[in-house]
Amino acid sequence: MPVVSLAKVVTSPAVAGDLAVRVPFIYGKRLVSNRVSFGKLRRRSCIGQCVRSELQSPRVLGSVTDLALDNSVENGHLPKGDSWAVHKFGGTCVGNSERIKDVADVVVKDDSERKLVVVSAMSKVTDMMYDLIHRAESRDDSYLSALSGVLEKHRATAVDLLDGDELSSFLARLNDDINNLKAMLRAIYIAGHATESFSDFVVGHGELWSAQMLAAVVRKSGLDCTWMDARDVLVVIPTSSNQVDPDFVESEKRLEKWFTQNSAKIIIATGFIASTPQNIPTTLKRDGSDFSAAIMSALFRSHQLTIWTDVDGVYSADPRKVSEAVVLKTLSYQEAWEMSYFGANVLHPRTIIPVMKYDIPIVIRNIFNLSAPGTMICRQIEDEDGYKLDAPVKGFATIDNLALVNVEGTGMAGVPGTASAIFSAVKEVGANVIMISQASSEHSVCFAVPEKEVKAVSEALNSRFRQALAGGRLSQIEIIPNCSILAAVGQKMASTPGVCATFFNALAKANINIRAIAQGCSEFNITVVVKREDCIRALRAVHSRFYLSRTTLAVGIIGPGLIGGTLLDQIRDQAAVLKEEFKIDLRVIGITGSSKMLMSESGIDLSRWRELMKEEGEKADMEKFTQYVKGNHFIPNSVMVDCTADADIASCYYDWLLRGIHVVTPNKKANSGPLDQYLKIRDLQRKSYTHYFYEATVGAGLPIISTLRGLLETGDKILRIEGIFSGTLSYLFNNFVGTRSFSEVVAEAKQAGFTEPDPRDDLSGTDVARKVTILARESGLKLDLEGLPVQNLVPKPLQACASAEEFMEKLPQFDEELSKQREEAEAAGEVLRYVGVVDAVEKKGTVELKRYKKDHPFAQLSGADNIIAFTTKRYKEQPLIVRGPGAGAQVTAGGIFSDILRLAFYLGAPS
Repeated sequence: MPVVSLAKVVTSPAVAGDLAVRVPFIYGKRLVSNRVSFGKLRRRSCIGQCVRSELQSPRVLGSVTDLALDNSVENGHLPKGDSWAVHKFGGTCVGNSERIKDVADVVVKDDSERKLVVVSAMSKVTDMMYDLIHRAESRDDSYLSALSGVLEKHRATAVDLLDGDELSSFLARLNDDINNLKAMLRAIYIAGHATESFSDFVVGHGELWSAQMLAAVVRKSGLDCTWMDARDVLVVIPTSSNQVDPDFVESEKRLEKWFTQNSAKIIIATGFIASTPQNIPTTLKRDGSDFSAAIMSALFRSHQLTIWTDVDGVYSADPRKVSEAVVLKTLSYQEAWEMSYFGANVLHPRTIIPVMKYDIPIVIRNIFNLSAPGTMICRQIEDEDGYKLDAPVKGFATIDNLALVNVEGTGMAGVPGTASAIFSAVKEVGANVIMISQASSEHSVCFAVPEKEVKAVSEALNSRFRQALAGGRLSQIEIIPNCSILAAVGQKMASTPGVCATFFNALAKANINIRAIAQGCSEFNITVVVKREDCIRALRAVHSRFYLSRTTLAVGIIGPGLIGGTLLDQIRDQAAVLKEEFKIDLRVIGITGSSKMLMSESGIDLSRWRELMKEEGEKADMEKFTQYVKGNHFIPNSVMVDCTADADIASCYYDWLLRGIHVVTPNKKANSGPLDQYLKIRDLQRKSYTHYFYEATVGAGLPIISTLRGLLETGDKILRIEGIFSGTLSYLFNNFVGTRSFSEVVAEAKQAGFTEPDPRDDLSGTDVARKVTILARESGLKLDLEGLPVQNLVPKPLQACASAEEFMEKLPQFDEELSKQREEAEAAGEVLRYVGVVDAVEKKGTVELKRYKKDHPFAQLSGADNIIAFTTKRYKEQPLIVRGPGAGAQVTAGGIFSDILRLAFYLGAPS
């Protein structure tokens, strides 16, 4: 069926308040005349004006209201000023009868002298009204049953709230309105199209009904209360951008007139709806009820506008994305506007404008949590000395589903009108430009638009600049999809040095790449464009940095054996203290061994991780494990903790660092492995904000690496590093005294758990050689493990033994050689010690069994202690000594734990 415009509808005279419209339409080739009755209209119904505006016919009766202004105001002028308090309740607040009672209770208990209350339609009703229009336009007969659903929803609510004459009166008006709507929808059904004024008339009924019901409930408390159809008062001028501008002069006149006829201490007004200067019903568009309340607040010059919602106030960030987001006590008008523009669930973007003129504060409060004070939006607060109070950055907001358009070319520089041509083309396709950034060289202009509009923008720009692209004046028009905007908002940013530095530093440390930046000279906001998948991590990173909310680390533990298991237990025992006192949340979201792995997005319960590993563990997959730890968008920083001695795991470090995953490890394989791989990792570490900590590779929990770095970073020069680096070998030679045989001491150490399962792994000296190689490389020497001289304490005939048991059985046969060396040393007043040496002067390293005088620090050791002596330019006469336990699960795990905390402090946790 062809669509017929309502502009072609022909009317017959309206008689005695009845309006009949004859709507011709074509079905096949036959002209059919269909008479549509609109029913008897209540008071000055808007239907007549809607139809008249479409038909341009002077014969149609009815208007928004008879607004011929009487020069004499019977009851004096409208009282304005601080006696008025304005409240606005959204659809959720009046979603059902119980909530309407709660709203009425808030209104009644407000002790302001006069109150104006602006209400939205009941929850979901506006959507239902739009659905009615859509069904009627689609010539879907189900619009009638849907309209019955709207009627029943409000009838049932009224029956629950009202009684007696109030109920009868409301239901009569409701039925009249439903009949009018049925007639209007029938006309839309016939035409197959609804004009804007017809749509606005239909959707505005929800507010009419909720305002009448709330006013009736308030009157049940015995208070002087009436309701206001805002179309009788608010006059707005439609603009070309699907917005409206309030006509305050005309609205004030109409309000004065209305009040003389409807004077009351409490007024319940409809939100969302208004009239044009021609008295045609219109709306303030989607989410316009806040705007209605702000306009009313300005008209009444109220002392405060309170907007009631279902949240406790304005949050520093979306609490669905940042769990640590806090409710802000105050916001300036400018800050609230900026946050609203960038998508924060604060206010309708234009709500702030009317109240700013009269310095009327806006308070955002939660109807479901009356104890919460909410957020006050007002002029910026200053102390007695004129200093602006509060934090420089108030909040953060994001906009998703954007594309970045980059127009680039050397021919743009210095050419007037290029930017104008670009944005004229964008305007022609009706695209909304969210953000603009231009290089000072004028070589490129980039801007962000909604992703759904980017195709039209690209086509328009390529068409407009076809000649410039062909001639080389423009090099490209590039579209970068899948982008999001992150904005930091704060009025005090303009007067606080270092805000930008802190903002960008937080993003860098979270390994977030920025595609574009924009900041106005007012410095109310800093705006960046990032990849969509990075947006939540970026938001959490900057929020954490400015609000000192917990620095959260997504932790993946590899190797839950003796060392890894001890570390997990230490994290479990310290987690609560770290959260409360140090604002560090170590979220272990993955544990993997060689055969099984366990993962949990919210964090593994470390009180029963061993049990969970057995019950819920899945087959180990290192790539899947890595993706899981890195892919948690709600945690900005992730760290892999390798507690193994596996060379294959160590080979993953470079890839992890490249992907933005920090690495903490006691595994010596990466730093003592092939020199080129070590240099590659260190070079990447220096060039990125990804961190690689490995203190436990040399001295377990002893600060050996950090001490060496401290010396070098402060300008000292390393001459020699000498030490007992093996706790096992320290124990062996500390106890290899008197008449004891070496094999006896080894057996004792193995029994006590001081050695590896196969003691040859310790006696070979390879572990010490790796530590010497690491320290040499940290000192700037380019040594390879393979070229390092190492004295192997395993007798050659036993190096090929098939098992540790066979080795231990045959070891006593070779005691004589070491016993002889001990006796010679003792005769000279010396002891035997197995040491590693880095000779920075000669640029070499060695691992060997040496003799030391009994008064030497190395001779004073006991148990399994390690000792390292740094001889430097500053500590030449008296070496710097680091001594302490260098082996054992507890101290090694403690060293790893210390590195994890060092990472957290670097990423922003308060130290």
